Amino acid sequence: MSGMFDQGLARREANYTPLTPVDFIARAAEVYGQRLAVVHGKVRRNWAQTYERAQRLTGALAQAGIRRGDTVAVMLPNIPAMVEAHFGVPMLGAVLNTLNTRLDTSGVLFMLGHGEARALIVDTEYAEVAQRARAEFPHLKVISVHDLETAPSSLPGAVDYEAFLASAPARYDWQPPADEWDAIALNYTSGTTGDPKGVVYHYRGAYLNAISNILEWDMPKHPVYLWTLPLFHCNGWCFAWTVAARAGVNVCLRKFDPKTVFDLIREEGVTHYCGAPIVQSALANAPAEMRDGIRHTVRTMVAGAAPAPAVIAKMRDIGFELTHVYGLTEVYGPAAVCARQDAWDALEDEQRALLTARQGVRYHLQAGVSVRNPETMEQVPADEHTVGEVMFRGNICMKGYLKNERATEEAFAGGWFHTGDLGVMTADGYVRIKDRSKDIIISGGENISSIEVEDALYRHPAVAAVAVVAMPDPKWGETPCAFVELKPGCSATAEEIIAHCKLLLPGFKVPRAVRFGELPKTSTGKIQKFELRAAVGATAAIDVADPGKTA
Repeated sequence: MSGMFDQGLARREANYTPLTPVDFIARAAEVYGQRLAVVHGKVRRNWAQTYERAQRLTGALAQAGIRRGDTVAVMLPNIPAMVEAHFGVPMLGAVLNTLNTRLDTSGVLFMLGHGEARALIVDTEYAEVAQRARAEFPHLKVISVHDLETAPSSLPGAVDYEAFLASAPARYDWQPPADEWDAIALNYTSGTTGDPKGVVYHYRGAYLNAISNILEWDMPKHPVYLWTLPLFHCNGWCFAWTVAARAGVNVCLRKFDPKTVFDLIREEGVTHYCGAPIVQSALANAPAEMRDGIRHTVRTMVAGAAPAPAVIAKMRDIGFELTHVYGLTEVYGPAAVCARQDAWDALEDEQRALLTARQGVRYHLQAGVSVRNPETMEQVPADEHTVGEVMFRGNICMKGYLKNERATEEAFAGGWFHTGDLGVMTADGYVRIKDRSKDIIISGGENISSIEVEDALYRHPAVAAVAVVAMPDPKWGETPCAFVELKPGCSATAEEIIAHCKLLLPGFKVPRAVRFGELPKTSTGKIQKFELRAAVGATAAIDVADPGKTA
C-alpha cells in the first residue's frame, strides 16, 4: 500500500541515478584531474589523462561494433590498460570479463565461448593463447597490448591497443546503466566438478563493495596503492574502482617480486596493497636489507587461507599493518573482515595473531554473514564448537551464475548465499572457518578443486584409487597432497605421477607431494578424507617430489 509519503513523490531524473563505480573516475578527473593516477615504469599519468584514455577505449569499442550487454574479455597483467578497461568497458554498458592469466589455453577458450566474448584485449605475453582464440572464434575482435618501451605487436589479425585508442575521440558521452542490477562484470570461478561457473556482478554490488573497501581500511584521500593482487581476481577485489573513488595512485606491477615490491614501496611511497598469504609470507621473510629506507606504515589486506600467526606477527614487526578479509568470487572478493578491536593490542603476539586470522564480521555495506545449518537454515550457536556453513546475504552478492539456473538456485537456497565453507561462530560474533566443504584447496590465493586433481590422477594407468587433500605449506598457504592406491601388480613413483599431472593440469594445481598406500575407506567404500588430512598434519613421511613453481 502506498502512504502519504509516496503520493506524488515519484522517482525522477533529478533525485535518482543508478549507482555505478564508473562515476568514480569521472569525479576524480573533475576534482583531482592533475593528480597522479597511474605509475608503470616510465609511464606516469594523471586522472584527467586516465579518464580520457578510458573514454577513448569506450569510443573505440563502440566503433568496433561492441554494444551494451556484449562481453569484452581482457587477458592482461596489472598494467595501465587493465585499469583503463575497468572503466572503459562498463562506460559502454558492455560486460568486463577478466581472464585468469595462469589458466591453460583450454580453460581460456571455454570462458571466451561460454561468455560469448565479442572482443579480447590481450597482452602480447599471451600471444599464443590469442592466436588459438582467433582460430576458435573468427568473429572475435582482438586488441593487443604491448609494453610501451618495446615495438608494437605483430600479432596477426590484431589491432594495436594504442592505435585502437587513437582512433576514437577523446570524449565519450557515457550514461549510467538503466538499472543498477545490470551486469558490469563476468568472473569465472573453478567448480568442484564440470566446467568453471561464470559469476555475474551487478553495478550496485561493485559500487558498494568499492566503498566498503574504503570504510574497512579507513582509506584516506589519495592513497598510493600497489597492484600486487591480480586485477583478474574478482576485478582486483573491486580496488580499481576504490582507488578511483579516493583519487589515489595505481602503482602497476607486471609480475610479483619481493625486491621490486619493496623498491616501489620506497620510491613511490606505497601506502596500501592487497595480497594472498603467499605474497605476505614472501615479503615478511625477505632479507631485511630489502626494506632499508622504508620508514612509513604500509597497510595490507590478506585473504584466502589465513597466514600463519608467525607471519602475521612478523608483518607487524616490520611495520606492515595487516587486515584479514574473507570472501569468494561470488561476493566480489572480500565481503567480511576481521575487524580489529582495541583490546587486542594488550595481548601477546601469538594470541593477537590468532584473533586476527579469523574470517570476521560482515563488510560495512554487506547485509549479513552467518554460520548456519544448511539443512534447517538455523544459525549455529556462538560457541566456537558447532560447525555450520558460512553464508552471506546482501547487495555484495552476485546476480548468479551465467547460463546455470540450477547452480544459482542451489547457491541462494533459503535466502542466503551458500559459500560451501564450513565454520563456527565465536562468542564475540566472529566467523572462523574450520574446513572446506567440497574440498577446495587454496594455494597462493588460487582455488584448486581436489576433484579436478583426482580426475587427472585417475587417468594414470597404474592408479586404482586416489584422494587429494590440502597440505599446509609455509610458502603457498596450502598445496595439493595426493594419496594414491596403485592397481595390483603396477608400480609408479612420485615423480612419474607428478609428470603425468603436469600434462593435464595447470602448474599450480599439480600435487606437490604424493603418498602411496591403501586408502582408508568406510564399509561402503567411501574414502575417509578426514583421516588423510590428519595424516598430512601428523607426519612428514611423505614421498615428495618438487614439480617446480606451481603458483
